[in-house]
Amino acid sequence: MPESTSLSPPRAPAAEPAAGDRRRWLGMVVMSLGVSLVVVDATIVGVLLPRIVTELGLTTSDAEWVTSVYALVFAALLIPFGRAGDLFGRRRMFVLGVAVFATASVAAALAGGGSALIGARALQGVGASMILPATLSTVHTVFTGRDRAVAFGIWGSMISGMAALGPLAGGALAAGGGWRWAFAVNLPLGAALIVGALRLMPETRQGLPANARRDIDWTGGLLAALGLGALVCGIIEGPSYGWWAATRPFSIGGLDWPESGISPVPVVLALGVLLLAALVAVERSRAAAGRSVMLDLDLFRIPNFRRGNLASALVNVGELGLLFVLPLFLLGVHGTSPLQISVAILPLAAGAFLSGGYAGRLADRHGAHRVVQIGMVLEVAAVTALGLTVSASTGGLGLAPWMLLYGFGLGLTSAQLTNVSLADVPPARAGQASGTQSTARQVGAALGIAAVGTVFATSLGHSMADRLSGSALPPEQRAAIVHDLRESAGTYGRELHATPARAAEARAADASLAVATRYAALTTAAILALGFAMTLRLRPGDDRRPAESEGIVPLSSQENKR
Repeated sequence: MPESTSLSPPRAPAAEPAAGDRRRWLGMVVMSLGVSLVVVDATIVGVLLPRIVTELGLTTSDAEWVTSVYALVFAALLIPFGRAGDLFGRRRMFVLGVAVFATASVAAALAGGGSALIGARALQGVGASMILPATLSTVHTVFTGRDRAVAFGIWGSMISGMAALGPLAGGALAAGGGWRWAFAVNLPLGAALIVGALRLMPETRQGLPANARRDIDWTGGLLAALGLGALVCGIIEGPSYGWWAATRPFSIGGLDWPESGISPVPVVLALGVLLLAALVAVERSRAAAGRSVMLDLDLFRIPNFRRGNLASALVNVGELGLLFVLPLFLLGVHGTSPLQISVAILPLAAGAFLSGGYAGRLADRHGAHRVVQIGMVLEVAAVTALGLTVSASTGGLGLAPWMLLYGFGLGLTSAQLTNVSLADVPPARAGQASGTQSTARQVGAALGIAAVGTVFATSLGHSMADRLSGSALPPEQRAAIVHDLRESAGTYGRELHATPARAAEARAADASLAVATRYAALTTAAILALGFAMTLRLRPGDDRRPAESEGIVPLSSQENKR
């Protein structure tokens, strides 16, 4: 697809470069805070969910959708909105996204039932899918050379650190009983971000050729949204409804899926694959005809972009898998409160923040691809050590050293993996590329929760069954305990502890939870090791390319004020 020029002529050099540089970095602060808003809301609900379920009287299905619909919509719309930012302005897309996100947050805070809250969470996902690629492509376009490495270090550390701080904030709010404030606080924060973006964030875009408005790839956008939505939906719901055979009833739009036979999950996954195959066919046809495309398949011919996307997905498998399993272990074995669980995860955030800022200097000295590899080694080592040392007596303090080391590695990896992946991408295609990589992260997150969660639940059931096999309990009662422990993700262990007569079963549940956590951690380490192997093929990219080399320049200061 031919590159187009920007809508306005290049600006004259600023009279005060130092002031312009300060403005650029202040804009980076605004974008980082916007990313923080998106990431925190992706992880905060998990800790708040028990109180939400109780207050709103949610069903199990409602609770699952409150958690998953945000990631589902988020992942489905990243590529279309990334492309829209390229064409219509990335700052404009950021501001619109923050406005949608803040409005949806108010709706969530005021929700009086499950349907209203699910709808608000879906609308939050729409806003988030506008914000994330707009920030990523703006950083890629505005910063070059060493500054780009530092900027991506800030961006990456915010992504990693805030993912861990989300449960901490959720725990604090859950302890105080005010889950609605987790959403309501986004209104003043969103208003401040909009003002900051309009004043400090430069507007960049690819620009629209004369026929672009008539040739926008609406078909590609629809296929990308529906295909990715179906794929992520299947991954998220696989553990709940069965990967092949149906394990529970399912209904949608008044239609009931049969309780026996094939699960709806493989049907949804197959539909997602077919829609994405149709997307590839449509985009190839449009590109061959010289028309605009929603997804530029030529991007995947760039080795670092292709390998970096796969590595990003694998990194998120590890992070979200751990954040899913460890709170369940702490709650099931120790009855730890939400706030204490959050504090146990805090070292991960601390490590990510500490290493993210240092990653830029390290990348300047050794290359961003080496920083990614160092970070992956630390991640694999930390999660492996956690898996080998966890036991029923392990508490938050016992996990802290490994979480700190893991967070340090995660900060290095996330900070520079994006830099390496996008370094060879022309800035004119930065929105598409950043939307694609962000989608890879979201698919990895969904896959991580599904894969690591399945290992955890399966190991928990098998271990508990083995430990009860020699007890004097009747077989039906042993089977019921195993079922309840597995289906409750280990939290049934607290009920066993509350009954003195079941002390032996409670100890067996604690030991089984430790075994399940060990297998989940070692599975995570294996997935991260695969990601490390992928990063060994990354090469130094040309991150010194200025924005103007692709016809992308910040719009005039007069437009920035509009």
